[in-house]
Amino acid sequence: MVKSVEVSASGEVDVAVYLTVAGCPLRETITREVTAAVSALPGVNAVKVDLDVMSDEQRHALRTQLRGGQEEPEIPFARPGSTTRVFAVASGKGGVGKSSTTVNLAAAMAARGLSVGLIDADIYGHSVPRMLGVTGHPTKVDDMIMPPTAHGVKVISVGMFTGGNAPVVWRGPMLHRALQQFLADVFWGDLDILLLDLPPGTGDIAISVAQLLPSAELLIVTTPQLAASEVAERAGAIASQTHQHVTGIIENMSWLPCPHCGERIDVFGTGGGQAVADALGRILGAHVPLLASIPMDVRLREGGDAGVPLVVSQPASPAAVVLDELAGSLARRRSSLVGRPLNLTPVAH
Repeated sequence: MVKSVEVSASGEVDVAVYLTVAGCPLRETITREVTAAVSALPGVNAVKVDLDVMSDEQRHALRTQLRGGQEEPEIPFARPGSTTRVFAVASGKGGVGKSSTTVNLAAAMAARGLSVGLIDADIYGHSVPRMLGVTGHPTKVDDMIMPPTAHGVKVISVGMFTGGNAPVVWRGPMLHRALQQFLADVFWGDLDILLLDLPPGTGDIAISVAQLLPSAELLIVTTPQLAASEVAERAGAIASQTHQHVTGIIENMSWLPCPHCGERIDVFGTGGGQAVADALGRILGAHVPLLASIPMDVRLREGGDAGVPLVVSQPASPAAVVLDELAGSLARRRSSLVGRPLNLTPVAH
């Protein structure tokens, strides 16, 4: 997007930048950040940023470059050599804190220096933009979409394309197509982690994720009470049919510290998360761990309403500490070579 850079002997720098479209919503951001970056260099006394607009041919070349030379859209995370670890965060029922858990995990991973993307795949109940405090809008480059960023996380949601708080009234095929576009038409760059906030249950989106991202790992969120854990078990059991890997169970709202004495109060009972882990282990024939038990914290809800995740606003709080530790454990790359091309050539002796 850099058209030219000219430096005078007196230290004045003139930077010309191509915008993808004339009405680019990032024009002020680009001007501000280019000015700040160049001004910080030694010997620079003044910076001027001139904005131009790409031609159709330039936009086509950019789109091809961003897709790695591929003319047709494809899902980069489904390629055999992809190094992006994909987590689909699911739950059996709503109201267990799946979205707030996903948002805080994404922010915690980004704070650790990882390149993180987040897809709000809960088409009907999208809430990620508010929880992450996303203020920008996606930028369209021909048929590609550049996602906005908040707290270091690249985010896309159907809520960015609907007016106000308008409901989304779609049937199955449109849900599948929307998810496919989020995966293939959005320029994510080279991600370390991609998180998907799935809708509750085992409906169309869960099935589409299994088809479009067969290597995606499932994280099942539940609360301790029996009613939630039984439904969460069904959400994880879908892996037996889709052949996905269940990475583990996250028990949210596990307990509440007494505001007076600090004693642990089991508001929703105990043992639900471990019960789901044990049941899925039997169903799938493999060990399914209980990854974390997140305590209740009113600041977690307040952070979601304010658009500032708890791991950012209150990193020392008990819930944020658990979420950050979980983010660290999930971010570690697997050492297995299963499914990864080794580029070996057999030699005849």
